[in-house]
Amino acid sequence: MKNLISIKDIEIEKKGSVNDLVKQMYKSGGFTAKNLAIGVDILESMIKDKNCLNFLSFPACIVATGTRGIIKEMVKRKLFDVLITTCGTLDHDIARTWKDYYHGSFFADDRELHRKKINRLGNIFVPNESYGLVIEEKMSKFLKEIYSENKELSSYELAWEIGKRINDKGSILYWCYKNKIPVIVPGITDGAVGYQIWQFSQDHKFKIDILKDEKLLSDLTWKAKKSGALIMGGGISKHHVIWWSQFRNGLDYAVYITTAVEYDGSLSGARTREAISWGKIKEKAKHVTIEEDATVALPIMFSALLERL
Repeated sequence: MKNLISIKDIEIEKKGSVNDLVKQMYKSGGFTAKNLAIGVDILESMIKDKNCLNFLSFPACIVATGTRGIIKEMVKRKLFDVLITTCGTLDHDIARTWKDYYHGSFFADDRELHRKKINRLGNIFVPNESYGLVIEEKMSKFLKEIYSENKELSSYELAWEIGKRINDKGSILYWCYKNKIPVIVPGITDGAVGYQIWQFSQDHKFKIDILKDEKLLSDLTWKAKKSGALIMGGGISKHHVIWWSQFRNGLDYAVYITTAVEYDGSLSGARTREAISWGKIKEKAKHVTIEEDATVALPIMFSALLERL
């Protein structure tokens, strides 16, 4: 039959690179493997496009894992211009700077964990002293220092102030501060850091100006000649990227990584093709949805990208 491309078997070599493997995954034809390879191609084009404003969107849960190191390296290398995430990203980035999280199990006895003051995040164990207690200690100190200099900030300015005070090269927020990459947190009160802000505001006239975040997004969006996004998971951080993108007729590049289903109508499960109907991704955009756990897909994709960039 004409114009059909034959399936090729993957052949693993001892000295083969990750990029070579990803290219073979494309030639293998199926299933998620090919979509992952397409995603790397799109990200390569997006990052190399100097006229493109690049968004990185992700939920906090992956920051509790070693995938935090991949995101840190992405912002260290300035591969993205704007991060949009949830409050838990601030939580985990602060907590893991000073305390460890631990290997756990999806099948642990949660009642027993509760008695031992250990929180379970999937198959990761987060003791109270590694999360709530250390965040309370650090944020109490940070907020007093920040308040003495500025009594009203956007969420991205707050993230920079925290990153400056973390001062650790393993931190996402540190590199966003160093490289002046905005970290937009639309749901800033939904987490431990947000709660500490609320607590602090009971005795201090301290405010987070979320409309200043929107002003920045508006300015960036309207000035951009093109825009692209790597979006992991869903929720408010995903929607905030595609919502603003509709005002310039949609993203030119879009890569979704998700494990959610689409038949329940959720935003998290919505594929890139659905966003086209809303004008949030352009009809002629380069786009793909990768049905995979981001903690599996992202390290492979980033490794391949590094070889290409």
